[in-house]
Amino acid sequence: MASGTALIYDEEMTTHKLLWSDPICDIEVPERLSSSYEQLRSYHLVERCVPVPAREGSEEEILLVHSLEHLEVAKSTQTMNEEELKRVSKNYDAFFFHPSTYRCARLAVGAALQLVDAVMAGKVHNGMALVRPPGHHSQRNAANGFCLFNNVAIAAEYAKLKYGLQRILIVDWDVHHGQGTQYIFEEDPSVLYFSWHRYEHQEFWPSLRESDYDAVGLGKGKGFNVNLPWNKVGMGNSDYLAAFFHVLLPMAFEFDPELVIVSSGYDSGIGDPEGQMNATPEVFAHLTHFLMQLANGKLCVILEGGYHLKSLGESVCMTVKTLLGDPVPQITGEMAPCLSAVESIQNVRAAHKPYWKWLAYEDTSFLQNLSTKSHLLKKANSNPSTEDESQITNNNNTVKVERFLELHMKNILLPMPPIKTAATGSEVSEHFFPEHVQLVKEMDKTEIKALVSGFYADLVKEETLLSLGSMFVILDKILKKEVCNGIAASPTAALSAAVALRHSVRFGLQRKMLVINICEKEQSRKTSCKHYISLNWKEDAEGNDFFSAVLGFILPVAYSYQPNLTVIAVGPNRSLGISGISLLVALLRGLAESRIFAVIEDTEISLMQSIAKALVGASTPPFGIYVPPTQEKVNKIKALRDQFQQEWKMLQCSVKDGISRN
Repeated sequence: MASGTALIYDEEMTTHKLLWSDPICDIEVPERLSSSYEQLRSYHLVERCVPVPAREGSEEEILLVHSLEHLEVAKSTQTMNEEELKRVSKNYDAFFFHPSTYRCARLAVGAALQLVDAVMAGKVHNGMALVRPPGHHSQRNAANGFCLFNNVAIAAEYAKLKYGLQRILIVDWDVHHGQGTQYIFEEDPSVLYFSWHRYEHQEFWPSLRESDYDAVGLGKGKGFNVNLPWNKVGMGNSDYLAAFFHVLLPMAFEFDPELVIVSSGYDSGIGDPEGQMNATPEVFAHLTHFLMQLANGKLCVILEGGYHLKSLGESVCMTVKTLLGDPVPQITGEMAPCLSAVESIQNVRAAHKPYWKWLAYEDTSFLQNLSTKSHLLKKANSNPSTEDESQITNNNNTVKVERFLELHMKNILLPMPPIKTAATGSEVSEHFFPEHVQLVKEMDKTEIKALVSGFYADLVKEETLLSLGSMFVILDKILKKEVCNGIAASPTAALSAAVALRHSVRFGLQRKMLVINICEKEQSRKTSCKHYISLNWKEDAEGNDFFSAVLGFILPVAYSYQPNLTVIAVGPNRSLGISGISLLVALLRGLAESRIFAVIEDTEISLMQSIAKALVGASTPPFGIYVPPTQEKVNKIKALRDQFQQEWKMLQCSVKDGISRN
């Protein structure tokens, strides 16, 4: 099994730079690369990664996507003087040439291909390539938007050709639409391309009609091009998470990619002058964590945009920390998507309903009268600020964001526990647990008696408590932050969960705990309420249909709640298979800084192994064959969503759900 995270950086790519004054292009500076790398060094992340050298992409590799004419024009610029470079640059929209641009662009292509090779050959599990110039705007025959060659598109074609891949997912979280990538793959069903982007009803660059939600692909590629347009600025963490929960993730799990490539633009982060969004760096850790559950963890992250150097650097670090398997920081901000975000999500779901099984029974409809159309009229009638005023505002904003991020990152980056995952057991158990699981001794009866001292008498008899020694020792280590998460066998899982809840409060964890009890039948409590939700789910015999419940309901509720500890109790004769439980554990590891306590009543070795694998996060456990939900199960989730969406707002995926945040 592959392990490790590749990092590709070559300082030579910083030699590509603007030689003349151009207010459009002057934000694409070499420091974007060098400062990101320095930020990685400051967090001591560089030495934890596997260094992979960049190489030049060959002409044959570039021609997998681009025309010979485009390649020849790029080659010819190497010997041009400044005036000639300026003249040829004017042939393209928002692009500049330097004598080193061609060489740097070939290195950017080669770095992307080196990353694909390292991941596909099993030398590493995942990785990131820091490259310039970026690529996702570049088209077959034209440079565009700071991009000369389409690094990600070439990487996808290369992976198909060299490794025979039939399903590749490209996730483009840059704030601009990667129209170049869309044009290249819009008729290709082997590539699922997802892009969210600032659109503002075609007012924002590149201002294309085909960047809207109804551009779903052409011919055989229909349904495999997914555009989620942001029609206002200020989108935040909850908007990005909602897009993943209600569009991308269910689509991606149904598509079942063999490789995931991210067009990783961080101009969608806070402080960026291009995006003007409010998403903070840790959201990219959460998005990365979700994508790591796909394609058996084969994930290649390739840099695109990002023009606020501090925001860019911190976001790059959050991505790499997550690729390395570090606990994901607690997400910040109100967990409620805004009205405009939900409108866009609803329209994307409606546009793609004919092409995806997971949407077949969903009640979707198009929205024509979007709330943001009135904003456009106000914008058109307002007096535009002068360029000087705009520059002063940007400069002030940059300083404010830098100060905010300094404090913000200190608040969210807490010390990591020395051990990731703990379990109790003997030397025999050591052989069936995955690597990186540390075995700890159970408490003896004297220790347990001293610990419990009548505090749990109303819950359970003393003799039963004495059998919970393995549970107490793991839970104590989690609460003391000696380990991130842990797994324990217990003679009674439901009772263990209740004791764990009481013990955590007694320990001093008086904040939020999420308890998930997976059992054969519903507990004695009959009615659901805000803090007690019953989901009766029997897994399909043909495969795993639990994806729809996890993504459409459990995960949005959990993110709305934001627990400090998650307890998962698995009882005997459960109606869920190992693959469904593993999926749940793997995705919930993004919450509560990975503080998960799993209590397993069933001593089945394969279940313990799979959950331990999901907790460690070093490799992805198999989630089984995707099965779309039946109409009955879709209706069940919808009924729960309707019941609880006002309390747990991340459930909202259509406007009729009643949005509270504007």
